[in-house]
Amino acid sequence: MKLKFLFYRLFQKKNFSKINIFSFFSIIFVFTIDRLTKYKIIENQLNNGSIFINDYLNFELIWNSGIGFGLLNLEANLAYHLISLLIFAVIMIIFVFMIKSEKYESFYFSLILGGASGNFYDRITYFSVPDFIDFHINNYHWFTFNVADIFISVGIILIIIKEIVLKNEKN
Repeated sequence: MKLKFLFYRLFQKKNFSKINIFSFFSIIFVFTIDRLTKYKIIENQLNNGSIFINDYLNFELIWNSGIGFGLLNLEANLAYHLISLLIFAVIMIIFVFMIKSEKYESFYFSLILGGASGNFYDRITYFSVPDFIDFHINNYHWFTFNVADIFISVGIILIIIKEIVLKNEKN
């Protein structure tokens, strides 16, 4: 009964507006772009191997079974599934934030949700997330990441900037 009430409150007319419809399409767009890039890089890796772009960028497939930046790299066991469940819970909380947010903030959360949904899909499907964007200078490599990670990072950065600007406006 409480869950039904929660959904009713979330999708009331005042909460579910054109802004949120745009945010839902943004989630689908980000998820689709992420899936397409991962599909192409997996297909390429099976046929050709890594792709050298220039002295600073390569596309090389690495399977990440951990969380962000390869932390807690785990096999598909109980701990992996518990972390996956925790990630799903966080995705649901961000979804609620998106529904309750207005204008730009809803869009920022949708960027995070689109990327997080793409990575979560991979965790469930492959028990690992394909990362392939490798920035480096000589032998110094940044963490390998994917398109979903870019959208998640951009969404988080935009929320932080908005909060800083909002705090400055109040002062």
